[in-house]
Amino acid sequence: MARKKNSRNSISQTSGEIIQVARHDGDQVSIRIHCPLIAKKAQPGHFVHVKCSESLEMRRPMSIMRAAEKNGWIEILFRVTGIGTKALSEQQKGDHLDILGPIGQPFRLKGYLKHLILIGGGVGIPPLLFLAEHLKKSTENITVIVLMGSETPFPFKISPSKIYVNSMPAEAIAGIPLLESMGTASRLATKQGFQGCYDGHVTELAKEYLNNLSIAKENVEIFACGPTPMLIEAQQLAEKYCKRSQVSVEEYMACAIGGCAGCTVRVQTEAGLAMKRVCVDGPVFDGAEVILS
Repeated sequence: MARKKNSRNSISQTSGEIIQVARHDGDQVSIRIHCPLIAKKAQPGHFVHVKCSESLEMRRPMSIMRAAEKNGWIEILFRVTGIGTKALSEQQKGDHLDILGPIGQPFRLKGYLKHLILIGGGVGIPPLLFLAEHLKKSTENITVIVLMGSETPFPFKISPSKIYVNSMPAEAIAGIPLLESMGTASRLATKQGFQGCYDGHVTELAKEYLNNLSIAKENVEIFACGPTPMLIEAQQLAEKYCKRSQVSVEEYMACAIGGCAGCTVRVQTEAGLAMKRVCVDGPVFDGAEVILS
């Protein structure tokens, strides 16, 4: 798949003002940041590199969950797991954050097939919400279903979906309020017994859905983001049920702008096997080309 050449000149360093902080179950926090330079260029799949506090030199990569170019803000969602995210979670409305972005190769923004399945797990939820919003605004006559899985509480109120989805297991009735409000179908999966959710991993839910789907493989594509084991399973599903797929890869990052090459993965190219940097050559790769196992 041809890739747009990445340029560090497209990355802005800016000070963004926090305009909203929301705290959710499971030590999760969403922050809305006013940073017009980044909001103007942000696309689904991009991320930002955030300085969490003045006392911490190392930045943290954060997927962009939403972006509003007109109003000049982006939104990130993260779970508190260490010293950096804890410091970031303690920031308040009116505080300023030093941010680099947007960074990376986004999801495909056009040329979609007729039936799109978005599969997200855990920290893979934010970029797929961004993609789902983009699809709603920019596509017609395309069916989109968003499947999300989590073993911690979801960062939104779970409620029964009002959008009927054929081929979906009967127990899966819960949807994502934001997507419901846009008219986009969604379903949730977990092993934690959350009400209305499919009892299993999100890729198992996707497999049941695809097994019952009466649509030709040539019309189906998968977009996935989440932990590596989940992405491997999504690749396997795509190989069996779909014509093509894209996956957004997770990897530890230091510089996040392509300088240190500490976040490389193996990718099969036309010229043979190559090492690609997740930060700038990704994080989104063709699902049939990136080697994760």
